Amino acid sequence: MFRARHLELVRLAVLLVGDRATAEDVVQDVYARVCARSARLAGNGLAVSYFRTAVVNGCRSVHRRRTVLWRLGRTVPPLLRDEPEPSAESAALLAEDRRRVLRALAGLPRRQREALVLRYYQRLTEPEIAEAMGISRGTVKSTLSRGLAALGSRLTTGES
Repeated sequence: MFRARHLELVRLAVLLVGDRATAEDVVQDVYARVCARSARLAGNGLAVSYFRTAVVNGCRSVHRRRTVLWRLGRTVPPLLRDEPEPSAESAALLAEDRRRVLRALAGLPRRQREALVLRYYQRLTEPEIAEAMGISRGTVKSTLSRGLAALGSRLTTGES
């Protein structure tokens, strides 16, 4: 499971928390917690879904901790941090359009961002998104609709 899905889960977490180091920590913590508790997920088809849900929940915990620290004045607002300048190599790899989309995505409310990432980056179906986020299918549909509208608005106005 680790070898087969690690990169996919790290990508999901990066899109939800905004930085790779924290994303890798979230995914590693999920693997450690699950492996310490149960080996029964190993051969089960629910394992991928279970890990995905655990990563989403881990990212939510990161956001809660960041918000508490921000309110205490110990850090900058969550998801509004200045990103370090990319290296020349990574700058060449990332197109400006992709960076604009990611900045606009980071500015969306947490639930909309999660739904859009799960749908368009992880390519999950509505039932899979509902399961991963712990919400109903109808809520997934409305959240995706509002999220796409907000993302489109941010991209057309140049707001990030």
